[in-house]
Amino acid sequence: MSTIVTDTLQGKTTATSITLPTTTNIGATPLVSASANSMTIRGEGSNTTNVQQGLAKSWNSFNGSGTVAIRDSLNTASITDRGTGAYTNNFSTNMGNVNYSHTGFGARSNSANQVGCFCGNSGDSSAPTTSAAQINELAVTTFYDIDLVNNTFHGDLA
Repeated sequence: MSTIVTDTLQGKTTATSITLPTTTNIGATPLVSASANSMTIRGEGSNTTNVQQGLAKSWNSFNGSGTVAIRDSLNTASITDRGTGAYTNNFSTNMGNVNYSHTGFGARSNSANQVGCFCGNSGDSSAPTTSAAQINELAVTTFYDIDLVNNTFHGDLA
C-alpha cells in the first residue's frame, strides 16, 4: 500500500472537484455511498447513516421571559414573541416541506410547574410552514413565559 502525504488536493478537470470511488474509507470509517447531495457513512455496527438526513437543520436556545433573546442558534433568523408562552421560530433557510420534526424543552427557574414545548397545532398556533414554526410553552392548558427554551428541527432544507 502506498501513502501520499500532502496538504492540498486539487482536481485535474476543475480545482475543486475530486472524484473518489463510491465505496471509500475515511480513516477507519467506510464511506458507504457518495452521490450528488447525499453521503452515507457506516454508523454503529454494520448500520449506515445518511449524513444529510441525520443532522439537525435548525436548533436554538433562547430566553423567552421578558424580552426574547436568542442565546445561540443554527439556521434561526429570529424568534418572534407572540404573547405569553407563544413564540415563532423563523428559519434563516427554509425547510424543504412542512413535514419536519421538532423536539423542544422549556424550563422555568422560578416555578415547580412542568412545562412542555409544542410546535404547530398546539394551543393557539397554526400549522408549521417551511419558513417558520410556532412554539408554545404550556403546562396542561396554561401558557408560560419560559427562561430557557431549547428547540431542534430535523428534516430537509429547501
